[in-house]
Amino acid sequence: MAAAALAGCSGGAKETTAAATPAETAAETTQAAGAETEAESTDGETTAAQAGESTEILVAAAASLKNAYEDELIPMFQEQYPGVVVKGTYDSSGKLQTQIEEGLEADVFMSAAPKQMTALDEEGMIESGTITNLLENKIVLIVPAGSSAGLAKFEDIEKAESIALGDPASVPVGQYSEEALTSLGIWDKIQDKVSFGTNVTEVLNQVAASSADAGIVYATDAASMADQVEVVAEAPEGSLAKKVIYPVAVVKNTAHPEEAKNFVEFLKTDGAMKVFEEYGFTKGE
Repeated sequence: MAAAALAGCSGGAKETTAAATPAETAAETTQAAGAETEAESTDGETTAAQAGESTEILVAAAASLKNAYEDELIPMFQEQYPGVVVKGTYDSSGKLQTQIEEGLEADVFMSAAPKQMTALDEEGMIESGTITNLLENKIVLIVPAGSSAGLAKFEDIEKAESIALGDPASVPVGQYSEEALTSLGIWDKIQDKVSFGTNVTEVLNQVAASSADAGIVYATDAASMADQVEVVAEAPEGSLAKKVIYPVAVVKNTAHPEEAKNFVEFLKTDGAMKVFEEYGFTKGE
């Protein structure tokens, strides 16, 4: 009986050991799977962190800045700050002002006139301390390349059969045009000949395509299409009360204040100013 009892106990131990083996195997499998999952999770976190290193900022800028920004300045900035991606949206300064007021998540604003910047600043939407009058431009009278209209000076715009101008309601170049032509006593005389563009690029393209006999744009825009338009003259001295100034600033509700400020500071550097000058701008005051 003792032998039988011992045999029974021995058999029970064997069964217990045998039963434990699959459980241990399952535990090991679970542990291994958990380790793989953790590794995958870690890899995922690493990838996300790497992706998180890239910050995107949006620059809302006057249409006349697009070529300089897209061709030269943004690539230069991104080379210096590889963790930042800069996107640009370009239109008339008045339209961009309205879009920012309506919630456009821009990080930096650069207008073609102080008027729009001042309005946003007074509404508390601009970091006032970052406002810089960065650039100066000129407004010029242009005609299609090879034009035979015989326009020789700014005042000769009155002789054109069709005229393209920026809409003074929202386009700074249109506001400058109205001011200059009013001071010269021409504005009211040409209204039945004018078609108004929603930004300076539209005005430029109308003249380049000979859809208009003449137009007023920035000197920088005319230079960008020198093979399609010809500059007749600059606005006469004294026809504008103030210079054509381009201010830039950080938008107050930016989600990326450091990157936005870095971009504004970059635009002030000698390297960036050299690019602006190549596109026809001069340093602002």
